[in-house]
Amino acid sequence: MADYKTKDIRNIALLGHGSEGKTTLTEAMLFTAGMIDRQGKVESGNTVTDFDPEENKRAISISAATAPVEWKGTKINVIDVPGYFDFIGEMMGPLRVVETAAIVVGAVSGLTVGAEKAWAYAKKNNVARMFIVNRMDAENANYERAIEQLREKFGSSVVPVLLPIGEGAGFKGVVNVLENKAYTGKGKDLKEVPVPADMQSAIESATAEITEAAAEAVDELLEKYFEEGELSHEEILQGFGAGMKSGTIVPVVPVSAVTGVGVPNLLNIMSKYLHSPEHTEYAGVNPKTGDAVTRKAADPFSAFVFKTIADPFVGKLSLLKVCSGTLTSGTALYNANAEKAEKAGGLFLMRGKSQVNIAQVNAGDIAALSKLQITNTGDTLCDAANPVRYEQIEFPEPCVQKAVFAAKQGEEDKVFGGLARLQEEDPSIRLEKNAETTETILWGQGELHLDVIRNKLQSKFGANAVLQDPRIPYRETIRKTVSCQGRHKKQSGGHGQFGDVWIEFRPIGDTNIDFEFEDAVVGGVVPRNFIPSVEKGLRENIKKGVLAGYPMVGLHAKLYDGSYHPVDSSEMAFKTAARIAYKKGCMDASPVLLEPIMHVEVLVPDEYMGDVMGDMNKRRGRIMGMNQVDGLQQVVAEAPLAEMFKYATDLRSMTQARGSFSMKFERYEEVPADVAKKIIESAQKDEDEDE
Repeated sequence: MADYKTKDIRNIALLGHGSEGKTTLTEAMLFTAGMIDRQGKVESGNTVTDFDPEENKRAISISAATAPVEWKGTKINVIDVPGYFDFIGEMMGPLRVVETAAIVVGAVSGLTVGAEKAWAYAKKNNVARMFIVNRMDAENANYERAIEQLREKFGSSVVPVLLPIGEGAGFKGVVNVLENKAYTGKGKDLKEVPVPADMQSAIESATAEITEAAAEAVDELLEKYFEEGELSHEEILQGFGAGMKSGTIVPVVPVSAVTGVGVPNLLNIMSKYLHSPEHTEYAGVNPKTGDAVTRKAADPFSAFVFKTIADPFVGKLSLLKVCSGTLTSGTALYNANAEKAEKAGGLFLMRGKSQVNIAQVNAGDIAALSKLQITNTGDTLCDAANPVRYEQIEFPEPCVQKAVFAAKQGEEDKVFGGLARLQEEDPSIRLEKNAETTETILWGQGELHLDVIRNKLQSKFGANAVLQDPRIPYRETIRKTVSCQGRHKKQSGGHGQFGDVWIEFRPIGDTNIDFEFEDAVVGGVVPRNFIPSVEKGLRENIKKGVLAGYPMVGLHAKLYDGSYHPVDSSEMAFKTAARIAYKKGCMDASPVLLEPIMHVEVLVPDEYMGDVMGDMNKRRGRIMGMNQVDGLQQVVAEAPLAEMFKYATDLRSMTQARGSFSMKFERYEEVPADVAKKIIESAQKDEDEDE
């Protein structure tokens, strides 16, 4: 592949709802440009960008993949991004390194939730946007309807730059409104034809829309447009470029990825009219001083790592964008996040899983380095003498959790080592140890996401894992004060065992405090050297409550009386006496189960409020308040953790994936009697089975 200068590079992320044809469109672009000999199919598992076994098995994209396309003197770095919401984390890295987000919508399905989310994330990342209306060859395809839906949602900034010649089976070409030229055919068979007479009205209307939008993008052009009522072709193109950069112009093009019609025209639009990274300014900080700094293409070398691929054979591959300067295989690398020198194994261009050795990469281009030791996704590599650190990627908080175990005993290291590698590849998952239940919890964006991670673990690292609903960290406490004797006496020839204590148990009133011990012994009825044993015996035993074996909390124990034997008393005897007192006393002290209550914040459009609030009530939740946030309704609630494990899936279903939520631990609360009864019975059953 040729060595492309910054001005000749285009970086574009294909975004949109799942199954709208992004991967097929990527194939069509590669095939049209002659980068591949034949166009693969998703269902056949032979596309360039869906190369993971899980992608081929499920016929969906799971990971973002790069596919550089050479077209008429430009290099278009296409990044095919998964559309399914479980893999939303895969969108975050590409949006940090592209200049344009090309959002794919269907000519039949029209505007989708995935397109709405892609727009919102692209806007948040200050990335220019365009729409590609795919499947123009499908029955009932309707370009005009799709544009109307887009305009209704996103405003008059949405303007068609290509108009379709025919629809459905009759889709045979496009008219370029910017050039007032018509083309039919595809690939090498593309030919210019006279503009259809019956399209003149539509072309004039689209030209007027583009002219007006171009004028509004630049103040000087707006003044001229008001005065003269028209702009020259060069002025329209000037305003078009400025409008795309500012987000006030969002071009729309029609294509059929399957037939290839419209694809060469799409590539022409991308190469001629979309932004290069030539004038992009990257904001960062100097890691040494903390001062704000910026980098442009001509400045000393810096690069941003936007994705990591964990390959068990090749090792780690780090996909990056060179923000400034030039990267060669001999460039001295400095990791500004770790503040350490870094060494790479090789410099590659990635097309799907194919690696092509390259000598150098110029500013604005995308490439990959192999075998970086300390570099992770979101890190900055730079020149040590001119350090800069770019802002790290903000990944969505995972919202679904499962307890993960090795399927075979003895394979724990293999499973958790593999998961650590996959976490490097996909930072939208999280692995944590629950100290209370001792389970390792795997967090992800959805149940499909976690299932894919489990299967990747097996296929990449040969480690089999089992995923289960996590144990809920219930706790126990008491509600009233009791006094109880714990007496342990045993004769077994020679020295016996004797320990006798009277302990008052009462609730502290604060379940954040596990245990308090009070020594109120007077007169030496329990010798001083045995009192620590009583406390130790109690502390050991509160780990297992008297109702269902969950930790006891909020317990105050006052040792105030007892007796001893000068020969048979021992530390062990008094520990045992304390255990007896604890079990008898707490059973008499109105013991209750406590459950974790979560603070939940749900963001939904107005029309789903009723469903969300009704569902929250069914989950034993309490609505604490409602707020308006960024045009959405925020429902603030408290709900038991036990009722929230499937919430991510249910909320997605309830709101057509338009809802989102976050939750964090708030406090412990008493479990209702009917629910507690089931938990206690289940715990008893588990204990009987263990015996």
